[in-house]
Amino acid sequence: MSSRRRFLQSSLMAAGAAMLPTARAVPASTDAKVVSTWDFGVPANREAWQVLAAGGNALDAVEAGARWAETGQCNSTVGRCGYPDRDGFVTLDASIMQGDGSCGAVAALQDIDHPISVARKVMEKTPHVLLVGDGARQFAIAEGFTPHSLRTPEAEQAWREWLETSRYQPEINAERRGIPGNRENHDTIGMLALGRDGRMAGACTTSGMAWKMHGRVGDSPIIGAGLYVDDQVGGATASGVGEEMLRNAASFLVVELMRQGLSPADACRGAIERVVKKRPEASKSLQVCFLAMNTHGEVGAFALHQGFVYAVCDAQRQDALLESPSVYTTTKT
Repeated sequence: MSSRRRFLQSSLMAAGAAMLPTARAVPASTDAKVVSTWDFGVPANREAWQVLAAGGNALDAVEAGARWAETGQCNSTVGRCGYPDRDGFVTLDASIMQGDGSCGAVAALQDIDHPISVARKVMEKTPHVLLVGDGARQFAIAEGFTPHSLRTPEAEQAWREWLETSRYQPEINAERRGIPGNRENHDTIGMLALGRDGRMAGACTTSGMAWKMHGRVGDSPIIGAGLYVDDQVGGATASGVGEEMLRNAASFLVVELMRQGLSPADACRGAIERVVKKRPEASKSLQVCFLAMNTHGEVGAFALHQGFVYAVCDAQRQDALLESPSVYTTTKT
């Protein structure tokens, strides 16, 4: 190779490196914090906070909080009490991610409690990121999880009532707005934690849309859609109608907007505006919500419609529940 060619190559490499953003160092020490979506995030945060307050890491914290949400409550959109799909199957989705890029997920998992812990096993024990369906179930059993039916009598009754009409149309914040005969069917718990070492982790777990088509997978187990975490910037998670998060790689988008200098709140708003711009008519009839936290512990949220709340827990606030701003300030009744 001629000296001229070597000079040109080295010059181009140097120029390319100069164009890359300088990576920010992870803080050596910071104040721990955990945030999560919806009102059931308050008790989930308490579980996570026990880990952080004892000096534990963010990954263990979000797993603990998500595990509580999966079995410590009976919620129609998360874990063991989740409503089935239109064929009567309860299928669970979950993802977990560290700020260094390590991640794992499961989708369409049946008969296994704690899909978030199975997702962590995928991250730590396989070369893969996502396992689905029967393969995810087989892996979970091989890792010591005990299979059993997750369809509760309450979910069975709700499913049989739904079969009378087979009408599939998610209502915005239906249960929280007291609409008779409607049950929440599009909520997810997404959780972000910042450890004292300045490192972050996130978790997202759900039973997905009630009455969905069998085999449907939403955003929750898809890294970059329902969850994304980067130790150099921060993390984001999503809730609502997952198809919109999938169409926009939404959580990744929020983190990238923070990377460009936006606050967590403004980054969430920017992602919501992207959803509205792409599908303005559809956005009026569905709920999409984003929650973000940067590496400095600043928190922000934004939603399409009024009614999204999120929980914050740190040394100063143990049970804070805050209402998110939204594009549309009123919803139909």
